[in-house]
Formats: sequence, structure tokens, C-alpha cells
Amino acid sequence: MRRFRAFSSSTRFFSADPPASTVAALFLSKFQSSGPQSRTQSLDANQLHLLSQTLGRSSDGDASSSSVIDVSGSPSIGTPVPPGYHLVYFTPGFVEDELGADGTDVSYNPQSPFTRRMWAGGEVVWPRDARGRPNPLRVGQQVRERTRVLSAEPKIVKKTGEEMIVVGVEKEFSNEEGVAVLDRRNWVFRKALPVPNPSMSTPSTSLPPSTSHLSRASASAILSEDNTHSRTFVQSPVTLFRFSALTFNPHKIHYSLPWARDVEGHRDVVVHGPLNLILMLDLWRDVQSRKNDYVGEKGILPRSISYRATSPLYAGDRYDVVLQDELDVARLQILGPGGVVAMKAEIQG
Repeated sequence: MRRFRAFSSSTRFFSADPPASTVAALFLSKFQSSGPQSRTQSLDANQLHLLSQTLGRSSDGDASSSSVIDVSGSPSIGTPVPPGYHLVYFTPGFVEDELGADGTDVSYNPQSPFTRRMWAGGEVVWPRDARGRPNPLRVGQQVRERTRVLSAEPKIVKKTGEEMIVVGVEKEFSNEEGVAVLDRRNWVFRKALPVPNPSMSTPSTSLPPSTSHLSRASASAILSEDNTHSRTFVQSPVTLFRFSALTFNPHKIHYSLPWARDVEGHRDVVVHGPLNLILMLDLWRDVQSRKNDYVGEKGILPRSISYRATSPLYAGDRYDVVLQDELDVARLQILGPGGVVAMKAEIQG
């Protein structure tokens, strides 16, 4: 009788791609052996000024003049950098040939095929000294950024069985007085998608309605009721492009409609997670400035914010940043069309 060789379940199916667990372990080992990466930069006024213009922040707006940067001129040396605005400094520096197919820098990418990056969330901390005082970053300071990889964990999406890797990175920003900001970020890396042949792309005449006719972002004033405060935003492709330029972020989902739609499967260009992080911090800061007549030379800095992105938002979407003030804790949600939660956060004051 002819005998057939039995195969274990682990060898029954073959895939050319290494499993997420193997890739994550190799990635973590690489960065643990190489150690933290450091670089130093001067916080120039123009970068902060340009971010102010992009966000439409002005002393003529609905916030007190002491809590914003006036768009009519560059901030002076020594001006405190508002919470979250450090994101326009220490931008990645790579020539185009060194970028991934989706435009992202590959500094902290696991190996192929897990190269499709998304910003999933994180935590930002503004340390206090022994007397409870913050140490703000200021325009003109020489600041050192120290980056280290904290974790790399393989995950499986329960609904689809898709493998992914969640990478945790910490960026520590220090000035002459010590650590000013601790920024811990979680990036999700999924398998790269095939890039369609340009000849097979949908003709531009049959594109779905786009928001490219919008010339600028719009935002409403703060609406307040009891301890709940909200602000409504509509981001234009121009705003997203300018924010990408300021952060030197060439990720194509934020400015290339063909890539966002045809490759990544989005319906329009995607609003940046870090942009919405800044908008949440701005709302909190404006509420705090209303509660305190004197802001002080250090500006308004929370102790920390933890946040998590849950659903994408697109150019042209009307969405609300909603803050619930609870003593020293503020809970925030970003509600997209249909009330879908796009981001959640908690700020410790």
C-alpha cells in the first residue's frame, strides 16, 4: 500500500513573507543593539510662525492673545512653544530616493512587507520640576532630540486575520534646563499594498466628487455648554499640503488623491493624526486661558495627553473636537461625519 507523508499544520501552507512575529523580533533587536539616536536643532521663529498661519491662529480669534502666536509677525526669541507645536521641528531628513513607495521615511520601518505606516496614537508628557513648574521649549533655544525604540509587537486583526506590527518610539526633547517634552508614539505597520499600473488607473474624468475646490481650512469658534466645549473644523487639501510641508512629511495619503484612493483605498486625502493632536491641545489651551486671566511667561502646558486614533478623516469632512472638563482631567473626542469617533484623548492639567 502506498504511503503518503503527513505534514504538520505549520507546514501545510506556504508564504514567501516572514511572519510578523519574526519581523518584529528582528526589528527590536536591531534598534536595541544600536541604541538611541540623537541630534540637536535650534528652534527657529519662522517655523512656529508658519504653523500659526496654517492653523489660522491669531490674537484676533476667539482665544486670548496671550495663548496664541500672532500671525501678523514672527514670534520673538524666548516665546514658549505651545503644546504639540514641537511636531514641526526635528523633521526627517532624507533624499527622495531613500523614501518608501508611499513617501514615508523608513527610519523606523520594519522590513518588508510590513512597510505601510499609520500613526495610531501615543502620549506626550511635559515634565514638572520639584516645585511643579514646567520647562517649556522656547523659540531660539538649542534643543536635543533623543529617539529610542520602546517596543515592536506583532498583532492580528480579529475580523480579518491580517498581521501587523505596532512599533513604540519615544522622542525626548531637552533644553539647557533639562527634559522639556517626552513624546511617545505608536505606529502601526501593515503589509504594503500593490501599486496599480498607471495605464489601469481610473480616468480623471470619472473621479468621485473631490474637495479640492476648497481653498483653505475653516474652523468655528468655541461652543460651550456647562463643562463641555467644542470646535468644528473642515480641512482643505491646501491645509493638509501645508502641514505636510511644515512637518516635512511626504506620506502620499495626505496630498496625493490618486495614491490615497487607488492604492490605499481611501475616498480622499487623509487628515494627519498629528494635526488633530495639535487641534485638541489648542482647544484645551483656549479653554484654560478663559479660566485663567494670567497665563504667565511659561504659557499654558498640560502635564500630559494620551490619545488614540480610531477612524480616518478626510479633506472636506466637517468634524468636531469636543472637550469635557472634569477638574484636572479633560476628556476629548473628535467626532467625524455621522458621529463616528475619529480620535480619543485624555489631558491631565
